[in-house]
Amino acid sequence: MKKSYSKIALSIGICLLVGFLSGFATQSAVGDWYGDLTKPFLNPPNWIFGPVWTVLYLLMGLSAGIVWSRGFHHKWVKTALYHFGFQLILNGLWSIVFFGFQNPLFGLLVIIALWILILRTIKWFRVVSKQAAYLLYPYLAWVSFATYLNFSIWILN
Repeated sequence: MKKSYSKIALSIGICLLVGFLSGFATQSAVGDWYGDLTKPFLNPPNWIFGPVWTVLYLLMGLSAGIVWSRGFHHKWVKTALYHFGFQLILNGLWSIVFFGFQNPLFGLLVIIALWILILRTIKWFRVVSKQAAYLLYPYLAWVSFATYLNFSIWILN
């Protein structure tokens, strides 16, 4: 049981670290480049993104920790966590591409790949733990919304 808690804590820490590092690319562009973009009607205020992503990273880490706690020796756990790791890399890459490189088109390509990998991760997490899969649904919903925002910003600018 103690190992489960440490795996969950480490997973949450890794997810929060990715979010923290992604924040550097995001914050440097929000004040100037992003602020000057034409945004769609449904674009939320900037202050909402930080709290939403923090909750999502916590849920993602909890979800990954639950899967990891089932034993990394099992091939389904490995497959599920590999998918999770790749989508987490794309998650961080999106901030770098969209905000850091200020490129909505390539950001759109990255976020579409991210969305597909989240679906695949949910599929594999469901094989290992339905509870872990359910914890990723808010993340999928938010990335779906972010894909709409990214697409709209690309079209409008």
